[in-house]
Amino acid sequence: MVRTGLLLLVLAAAWLAEGVARAQPAVDGEIHPLPEGAVLSGVVTDVRLKEISGLAVSRRHPGIVWMHNDSHQPSVLYAVDGHGSVHAALELPVEDLDWEDMASFEHADRAWLLVADTGDNGGLRRELALHVLEEPGRLQDVRIESVRTIRFRWPDGARDCEAVAVDAAEGAIYLVSKKRVPPELFRLPLFPVDAEALQVAEPLGTLAGIVQPSVEDRERNPVYGRYRGQITAADIRADGSAFAVMSYLHLYLWPRHSDGWAVALRQPPVRLDLPWMAQAEGMGFEADGTAVWISSERLPAPLVRYAVPPLGTVVTSEVDARLVK
Repeated sequence: MVRTGLLLLVLAAAWLAEGVARAQPAVDGEIHPLPEGAVLSGVVTDVRLKEISGLAVSRRHPGIVWMHNDSHQPSVLYAVDGHGSVHAALELPVEDLDWEDMASFEHADRAWLLVADTGDNGGLRRELALHVLEEPGRLQDVRIESVRTIRFRWPDGARDCEAVAVDAAEGAIYLVSKKRVPPELFRLPLFPVDAEALQVAEPLGTLAGIVQPSVEDRERNPVYGRYRGQITAADIRADGSAFAVMSYLHLYLWPRHSDGWAVALRQPPVRLDLPWMAQAEGMGFEADGTAVWISSERLPAPLVRYAVPPLGTVVTSEVDARLVK
């Protein structure tokens, strides 16, 4: 494991130094071409980010993405630049029971971050939480004294969830279940009428076009092959024009539908292959919506900028003709 990590670091450093952004290593040392449009921007090696599970692109600080760790880690958000270096740490006054995703958005001319404490591997949690805080104007280590917490439960029993997105214009939070096939879509109010009440997530249906592991996937990796189709992150483009979710193997994109996201996500998506990563769990739209940033749960974690196609003009066999303008 140590040799593998050193190999990743050496190869990544060589590519960045030489300006090569079209290749990446697998765990066996083999070099794999990056998908068209994907660029290796940097590598996160800071041991404080040893299990990245959430990522959101800053709305206040160009070139910065916010990241957090998975369950039972210090309750801290880290500001990371495109090379993978940490610039600031925000300590939150809430426990990291199982933080699994985050989102950035703008409301009332201010920038905000949302942290989703929604993980539930064992299907045991009766109550979950979403924590909202204003994004700081300065990048410095600081303890945040208070956050706004939205408490909620599922309408019909526990489930695992690692994907959350905010539609600020609609005033809604969207959540996608992880282990259910097909994945389920839920909605919560971003500003509940009764801020102290336990909210109930509204079921909206399921997502179309999510590829599930093949027999070959399961045979090639009997332990983890069956998880490859599970959804690990979600985001909505800042202008509200597109919805994205990520599995361990693919990125899926849907344009907004006039009848809402529930209808949009029932249409065939645009599907892009992910760059090879040990465990892709963090994803968020760039502020201008032209790309997403992606990272992995395991260190050293690649930080990849992946350009996304304009959804109204791309035609492939995966795209429903009704989505093409």
